[in-house]
Amino acid sequence: MIGRDGIAGLAACAASLALFWLTLGLERNPLVPIGPGFYPRIVLGITAVLGLALLASDLLRRGGRAAPQAARLNTRLVALLFGVFALYVIALPLLGFRVATFVFVLGATFLLEPPRRPGLWVRGLLLAALTTVATYYVFEHYLAVLLPRGTWTGF
Repeated sequence: MIGRDGIAGLAACAASLALFWLTLGLERNPLVPIGPGFYPRIVLGITAVLGLALLASDLLRRGGRAAPQAARLNTRLVALLFGVFALYVIALPLLGFRVATFVFVLGATFLLEPPRRPGLWVRGLLLAALTTVATYYVFEHYLAVLLPRGTWTGF
């Protein structure tokens, strides 16, 4: 019998493949070497493979059940992360992409693994800085996507 993880993996794989198929109908511009479906196909292909991996993992794990308290804690953590993400979406136009993304990644990192020693503080700050810089340069300079500037920061 397939568990919840298997059903979720199957649903993610099916949805990804359906959306992948829809990207095949996007019209290409002969002047642009990479068509509009290129990046969505990469993301959807990876999502389909990960969905299959989740399904396979669920099928191989038969019999092992998570403790009810662990499920409650994970549900609480997911809800907290959705809240942090909602704050990030609200902060984007106010603080701008770079500041809001740094704060979001730092907050999510510390929410997932609270820093109990100095090394974790350094790792969290470094991860937030590298993620922000890498994402900014890929979108602004490579993909030429204008990212939001903050009305409060101008940055």
